[in-house]
Amino acid sequence: MLQETAQTLSADAPAWPETFRARYIREGFWQAETFSGMLDRAAERHAGRTALIEGERHVSYEGLRRRAGALAAGLRRLGLEKGDRVVVQMPNGVAFAEVVFALLRLGVVPVLALPSHRHLEIGRFLDFTEARAYFIADRAGGFDYRALARELLPDLPALRHVIVAGDADVFTPLSGLFEDGGVEDAAQPEDVAVFQISGGTTGVPKLIPRRHNEYLYNIRTAAAASGMGEDTVYLCALPVAHNFPFACPGIMGTFVSGGTVVIAPDPDPNTAFALIAAHGVTITSLVPPLALLWMEAAGTAEADISSLRTLQVGGAKLSEEAARRVRPCLGCGLQQVFGMAEGLICYTGLDDDEETIVTTQGRPMSPADEIRVVDAEGRDVAPGEAGELLTRGPYTIRGYYRIPEHNEKAFTPDGFYRTGDIVRLTPSGHLVLSGREKDQINRGGEKLSPEEVENLLLAHAEVHDAAVVGLPDETLGERTCAFVIAKTGGLKSLALIRHLKARGLAAFKMPDQFVFIARFPETGIGKVSKKDLRERLKQLHLSAGLDNGA
Repeated sequence: MLQETAQTLSADAPAWPETFRARYIREGFWQAETFSGMLDRAAERHAGRTALIEGERHVSYEGLRRRAGALAAGLRRLGLEKGDRVVVQMPNGVAFAEVVFALLRLGVVPVLALPSHRHLEIGRFLDFTEARAYFIADRAGGFDYRALARELLPDLPALRHVIVAGDADVFTPLSGLFEDGGVEDAAQPEDVAVFQISGGTTGVPKLIPRRHNEYLYNIRTAAAASGMGEDTVYLCALPVAHNFPFACPGIMGTFVSGGTVVIAPDPDPNTAFALIAAHGVTITSLVPPLALLWMEAAGTAEADISSLRTLQVGGAKLSEEAARRVRPCLGCGLQQVFGMAEGLICYTGLDDDEETIVTTQGRPMSPADEIRVVDAEGRDVAPGEAGELLTRGPYTIRGYYRIPEHNEKAFTPDGFYRTGDIVRLTPSGHLVLSGREKDQINRGGEKLSPEEVENLLLAHAEVHDAAVVGLPDETLGERTCAFVIAKTGGLKSLALIRHLKARGLAAFKMPDQFVFIARFPETGIGKVSKKDLRERLKQLHLSAGLDNGA
């Protein structure tokens, strides 16, 4: 049964064709390594060095390895085995690292969910993957995750365990699962290690299968591009489950390098600046809205943040004007990061000239990254012209988990991933991001599907129709505006907010603004796509300055 489960998982997560697989192994991009093997080697080399700091707690590399092994033993006794899927929804903390490394050692595949996900998303992840276990904190950010688990359980027959860090209530306490001894590494280098989550317009979760060997290559290469080493002190301020702070290079890149991860409970500048001063943080990563917030706060901050050498900014495009302010405001260098959880990562070089750093989003980090910039018909554009970015390489996936019909659209027949990003290439090979082809909204680095929010709005009894649009925003990049045609004149935005919350919509997907209109703009004869309608509404809003979200 164990072998059958693992084979099914592998079949549902498309792999690289044999010719590419052989090449990536032969040329040394993929090594015969697993995450547990990486941690074991790091513990051998840096046994007493501090791997993690959370508050007053300091955990050594050997301590992290030992705790992860002890938890793996307890999870195995609980019945988890190789090939099982679980959902991990935990805040930043040592417990997150212990849980993930324990699961990876068992060959159990975690879906790395965000703390901001709610009933809608978590229910989908648990159901779609037939997850055996759900790992949560008791409370975080004022939200009770145990209550969410209780709501979800009746509809999830495959879910056997809810494991809680903190007060477990009726569930299984994480603290009681650590056992003496350890467990042999059950994973193989080409096994799926974790599922990252992609934003998108499909009705089911788009899960990104990242395998041990290719994801570790991603991590090692990102760490090198970021100048990480044993003296690195990385502040994890963004939600750690995100691909950016998890692996680009993030906490895993720090571990590969033998550095120290400092855990921030939140990214507020007051919290972060105090931690930078206390622990001599050298590098951290933010999305553009937080970078702007930090720069505003730096002028009046009392904490000494002079140890910070590099601020990485990614998740969405940082405006040139804001990029120019990073060094004057924060006293550190800027490294722009552009990429996706599906694979390709680009960095501006630490030794790039200032103009390149502030005006581009970097260049591919691997010599084996292949990119094309194409027009709407899939033809390569002339050098310097804008077009959609296509990519393939040793750490860019060949397909999402269990959605073959979507894979046919998202990937070319020869394996290039259609990113949906509109870019142009500079003569130096750097990319300049200019927009999105895909029908998504990128709100402060969080990608959301307009269709998903529209469907929930249409479920309200007083909504006749709805269209969700991304509007330009100086801080967030895009803000979310819901245009609503109501059946009656009494419908207010507060009622819709309550409705969306009751349906379990994550907070970052909640519309920032509601505009009630009598009808949508005329679209001519024949069927017009919702995407075209959204663009018309966007232009209507921008030209008329509509604002009636009462």
